[in-house]
Amino acid sequence: MNSPREPDHELEDRVARRLLDVFIRVGLVFALVWLCFHFFSPFLTMMLWALILAITLYPLQQILANWIGGRQGRAATLIVVLGLGLIVVPTVILGSSFGDSVHELINGVKDNTLSLPAPPASVAELPIIGKKAHAAWSQAHNDLPTLVKNMQPKIGELAGKALGIVASLGGGLLKFMFSFIVAGIMMAFGESGGLAMQAIFERFAGVARGAEFAQLATSTVRAVASGVIGIACIQALLVGISLIIADVPFAGALALVVLLLGVAQVPAAIVTLPVIGWMWTSGDYATTPAIVYSVLIMVAGSVDNVLKPLMLGRGVDAPMPVILIGALGGMATDGILGMFVGAAALALGYQIFMRWVDDNPERARQPAAGGPGSMTL
Repeated sequence: MNSPREPDHELEDRVARRLLDVFIRVGLVFALVWLCFHFFSPFLTMMLWALILAITLYPLQQILANWIGGRQGRAATLIVVLGLGLIVVPTVILGSSFGDSVHELINGVKDNTLSLPAPPASVAELPIIGKKAHAAWSQAHNDLPTLVKNMQPKIGELAGKALGIVASLGGGLLKFMFSFIVAGIMMAFGESGGLAMQAIFERFAGVARGAEFAQLATSTVRAVASGVIGIACIQALLVGISLIIADVPFAGALALVVLLLGVAQVPAAIVTLPVIGWMWTSGDYATTPAIVYSVLIMVAGSVDNVLKPLMLGRGVDAPMPVILIGALGGMATDGILGMFVGAAALALGYQIFMRWVDDNPERARQPAAGGPGSMTL
């Protein structure tokens, strides 16, 4: 009989040392990644906003740079200055109007000085909810303090949320300004940054498809940023400024509602048409100003019908429903930033899935129609 083979302790020791080295290296890598994320996380949202702005505005920056002799830094600086002037100033005006509206509403509720006009008779003729809405409106008109007292808990909760929104406007505006400045720096070094991003995509998806996916991600971000968020912001600013010019109460709050409706791809007519109706029925406007303000508000609320065909989906290979579903789904789960991430992720996923469908090996092995081996009936 042969004696049993003795274990190779030297081999076991080498394997154990090698595994220990691997575990230590992996642990150090994870620790380093965690530390980097821990220290970078406070700036993550602002840097992602900056990257999105830089990708969206880079073609405009290149056009401007060609006009001024190829000076990339100066072109980026001009875009940042103009952007801050055109966006920040109207936003500050609308934010101030929104804060004043909320403050006035809360003071009116506390002092029992808030009053509502009598409901029109046509409200009661509305289907399903007409009679109930007319009754509630009449109660609020006849005895608003009692109605406010009965709804005090809900009103207090809504007032707290409104004040929180007002307080967050200032911080959000500062973050946007910081992101815009960082975006200008990114645009000044856009060529090298684009090559770096393409190298990252090539490392993950391969050299053959890396450039394709980088182009798809870039075009998707630009289409969603300009076609969804950009149009919604432009429309909200125009409607808000028009309401302020027309001296409509709660102009800032109504502009915020228009912004949310625009992001959700809902027509702004839900806000503008009732405002125009109120202008004509309130008796506070003469005929000529009412006509001018109505036309101004109507044009501002319809600007998306002109901008959407020009800005939304241009240069994107993925179908528009895919981009819209990704944008709206991302907004529902992760807010405004999730809109960009959701649209880009769903578009990339769609392209990868369709490429997998097209690369069916069984279809490639089938003979061509009409060739040898084909059958005709």
